Amino acid sequence: MSGLADLMRFELPEHWTPEQALAVQEALEAFSEALFAVYGSQMQALIAEETRRNEQLELLEFDDPLPF
Repeated sequence: MSGLADLMRFELPEHWTPEQALAVQEALEAFSEALFAVYGSQMQALIAEETRRNEQLELLEFDDPLPF
């Protein structure tokens, strides 16, 4: 996957009530479901392609010491 999660750091407010935190979580879940409904198959294809590419790169890794 992309390193986007590594680039994005979120500092959440510590003053939210449990009800506010739950409302945010429910909104994000609804957004995620809507996103998947529209782009799900394209996202799955991209994930599969990235996985294949990473597996191919792992096959090319060479870490044996050279004899000279």
